[in-house]
Amino acid sequence: MNRAAKADLFLEKLKKDSMEYKKLETTGCQAEEKKKIIRSLMNLRMPGNLSGDLLRLQDAYLQEELQEKGVVRLADIPTVRDAFGNQSPYAEKVSLWQGDITRLEIGAIVNAANSQMLGCFIPCHRCIDNAIHSAAGMQLREECSQIMRQRRLAYGRAYEEPTGSAVLTSGYNLPCSYVIHTVGPIVYGGLDDRLCQELRNCYENVLRCCQEHQIKSVAFCCISTGEFHFPNEKAAQIAWESVAAFLEKYGDCLDRVIFNVFKDSDRKIYERIFQPD
Repeated sequence: MNRAAKADLFLEKLKKDSMEYKKLETTGCQAEEKKKIIRSLMNLRMPGNLSGDLLRLQDAYLQEELQEKGVVRLADIPTVRDAFGNQSPYAEKVSLWQGDITRLEIGAIVNAANSQMLGCFIPCHRCIDNAIHSAAGMQLREECSQIMRQRRLAYGRAYEEPTGSAVLTSGYNLPCSYVIHTVGPIVYGGLDDRLCQELRNCYENVLRCCQEHQIKSVAFCCISTGEFHFPNEKAAQIAWESVAAFLEKYGDCLDRVIFNVFKDSDRKIYERIFQPD
């Protein structure tokens, strides 16, 4: 079965799985339009009732998508010592990489989640939460839902994941082994010490999660700098200081920490941090 046929089968199964979009007309849609519809239906789907047939078609489709994007392995990413000549004590354990975090074949990638912990329900939204859930597959939302269900049983129906925590899940169709979800602080007005400490907590708790689960490599996205409006320069400073402080104490537990950026502006911020004067 060729790739187009796999996409068509998955799309039809997704439509049948949906009450609202069961009769959505997709005949005559081009390949790129079908991809957007598939992603939209995945984004909109509430957790629960994942049939084996639906998952098999989804997994085959997502693995084809991953092969098209291309997997990036740890050996392909230079350290900041190799890239910039940085001579800090941890330069051989730290990398800066610009690109799609869902391509990384490493121990764990970090998702900037929201307090509901179910991913982004806005079709094809450009946030990292949406990108990670879309590439991992619908199993990721289901696992997050089960985690939240257990926590609401323990802490009450109004429970939301607190800012700064770290929640570990499987990676499913991602090339990484795990996803670590963390809820970053939201900046509504000016920046203050509390917000800065909450962002530090995100980095520190993700690193502790890696330590606890023997995860040897992790890629951080730019937590809170997108939809949550944390100033990019300050966020990068906190990220690097938090990672450096952790490596100073527990450097042996990690082989590599990657600062993943998507925008040129964020890459330039980190380059200023890592390039020697």
